[in-house]
Formats: sequence, C-alpha cells, structure tokens
Amino acid sequence: MWPQLYEWIALFIKWFHVICGVAWIGASFYFTWLDNSLETPPQWKKDKGIKGDLWAVHGGGFYEVAKYQVGPQQMPPNLHWFKWEAYSTWITGSVLLVWMYYFNAQAYLIDPRIMPLSSLEAVALGIVGIVAGVASYELLLRSPLAKVKVAFLLSIIALGALFFYGFSQVFSGRGAFIHMGALIGSIMANNVFYKIIPGQRKMVAQVASGSEVDPAPGIEGKRRSIHNNYLTLPIIFLMISNHYPMIYQHQFNWLIALLVMLISAWIRFYFNLKHTGTTKPSVMVSGLSAMVLLAVVVSWPISQTTHSPDVAVQQTQHSTQTTETNQISVEQQAVFAIVKQRCATCHSSQPSDDVFAMAPAGATFDSWQDVQRWSPRILARTVESADMPFMNKTGMTQEERNLLKRTLVAEQ
Repeated sequence: MWPQLYEWIALFIKWFHVICGVAWIGASFYFTWLDNSLETPPQWKKDKGIKGDLWAVHGGGFYEVAKYQVGPQQMPPNLHWFKWEAYSTWITGSVLLVWMYYFNAQAYLIDPRIMPLSSLEAVALGIVGIVAGVASYELLLRSPLAKVKVAFLLSIIALGALFFYGFSQVFSGRGAFIHMGALIGSIMANNVFYKIIPGQRKMVAQVASGSEVDPAPGIEGKRRSIHNNYLTLPIIFLMISNHYPMIYQHQFNWLIALLVMLISAWIRFYFNLKHTGTTKPSVMVSGLSAMVLLAVVVSWPISQTTHSPDVAVQQTQHSTQTTETNQISVEQQAVFAIVKQRCATCHSSQPSDDVFAMAPAGATFDSWQDVQRWSPRILARTVESADMPFMNKTGMTQEERNLLKRTLVAEQ
C-alpha cells in the first residue's frame, strides 16, 4: 500500500506545483507583454499622470489598461498584488524536492558511479549548493560587472555553468537537473520576495502618503522581473527534463542542458522584441536551428556520445557482480535473476531493448545493490500497479511479481 500511496502524494504535490508554475509564468509573460505593448496615451491621460495605455478584447469584453508614470493621485481601495504565484510555486517545488529526492536520496539523488554519498551528505550538499547559487547571483548583481550588459550576461552564463557542472559531479543526472532547477527557481522567487515586492510596497507607501516617489526600487524590481522573464523557458525545460534520460544520462548532460537553456532564452528574446513592435525572424530561425542542430549532434550516433564503461570497467563490474551474487541469499539471487531477465533489457547501463536506448528514469539494475536502491520504485511499478515491464514486453509472470514483493518487502 505505501509505495502506491507515496506515488499518489508525489502526484498531488507535482500537480499543484505545475498549476502554481503555470500561474506564475503566465503572469510573467502577460506583464512583460503588457509593459512592452503600451502605446502613447492621449493628452488628457498624460495630464492624469498616465505613461501608456492599451485596449484589448478577451472573453467577450473590452479592456482598457493604463500604466501610471509614478502612481495615481489617490490609492485605490483594492490593489491587486502578484506575489503568491511565485511563492506558492517555490514552496510546492521545495516540498517536491524533499519528497521525491531527499526522502529517496539513495534512488533518485545519489549515483555511486559518480560519487558515493550518504543520504545526509547528499541532502546537505544540495541545500548548500542552492543557497550558494542564490548568494552568488546576489553578489554578481552588486559587482561592477552588473553595470556592463555584456559582461554581466557572460558572467551569469559562466556562473550557471559552474553550478550545473558542480551538481553533475556530485549527483545523479536527474539529481543534478532538479537541483539546477531548484537553484533557478530560488533565484526567481528571491527576486520577487527580496526586491520586487518590497520595492512595490515602498512605492505604494510613498504614493499613499503623498510624498515624492523614489524610482530606484522600481527600476531594480523591473531589472529583476526581466531576469525572471528570461529564466522562465529554461526552468520549464528543467521541470520536464526528468522524463528524458537521453539528456540527463548523457556524459555531457550539464553542457547539453545549459545549451538548451541558453537557446530557449534566445528564443524568448524574439518574443520580447516582438512585443515592442520589433520583429526579427532571424532570432527565431537561429534559435530553432540551433535547437535542432543540438538534438542531432547529441543523438547521432548515440553509442559514441553517451557514457559507456570501457572494457576494463565492464570486467571489473562483472567480477564485482559475481562476488556480490555469491554473497546474497538464494531467494535474493532468484529475484536478481528475474530483474536481469525481465527488467534489465531497459534498466541497464547498456540496454538491449529496441526502443529504449537509455535506462528510463535513470534506473539501472546492474547489481543487487542497484535493486535495493530502487526497491520502493520496483514495488510501486512492478508489483502494485503492474505497469512494468513496459507493456510486459519481457513476459513477467504473476508468480515472479509475488516473489519480488515477498523478497523486497522483507528487505525494507
């Protein structure tokens, strides 16, 4: 019962996280479009302090939107804030990180082939990495580099590459990707919490008191809002990347993902330009061409671009597996034989399946230790829901499933 219940809880958290993310990213896209689409208002509106306006039609009605240069003469009784979209997305994402990766660090976060860690060590490294990344971003914004656009852009790319590479040298592929996503999401939420909303509160208080409005907090909030806007497509990619092992299991997973993120930000630049009335098809064409080229280069030929142990390493692994198999019980050996026959055609460092060239979910069952690491997932998918092996291609019997359940439950 528990493996299935665990999956249900994970589903609800992820569902809520996606809903919150849609609301946050949708608001970001809308206000970026709105700000870039404002037109020069008529004089009577300028006399009221309005900087720009526009008309829109949606849902069977007309909307007139206006943006003030500073603020209205009198604060309205109901002022709508856009902050909980960001906060709820970050909160649910953090809960999902803990539930999926920290509570199951040995399966999802730790890959002994990359770095053997205890669960506590892996969780500590993950939290420290995220906090250090946010702090580095803040320090970069306060450095002289932030005053030169090109220098800042190159510095932020180098910073992202450094942390992504660091995560990939410590965690599994999925673990590295989820932590890079958590880092970017934390930077975006920090921008809202630390600068954007406080700046708006100061502006509201100054307008309400009738005092002169300091433009500095608004300018800083606008800068951070633009940063968030360009980070939206990269973070969506990281959110869905755990479904595609051909990327996160690749030998150069961090570099491929970084390139995808940069290309997606470049494509976002096309739309931001378009909202201002500037259409540059070359930006979109170059972005799409770069994405297609990257996919082709990474995918062809996969046997040469993906990580595979050399002969010496394979022989060592085989020797280790033989020794290990001799040390486990007869029932455990029987279970391991079932897993090797029914599951390892896909879930192996060298899959033999005709469809899956990379182990789905990054789950490899090359040793009994691997089976123990992934036992909750095996119980949930192979025993409880019985949707694995995929389409039961390898013909696992009910008796074999029963033996898996009996042995793996006893292991827990």
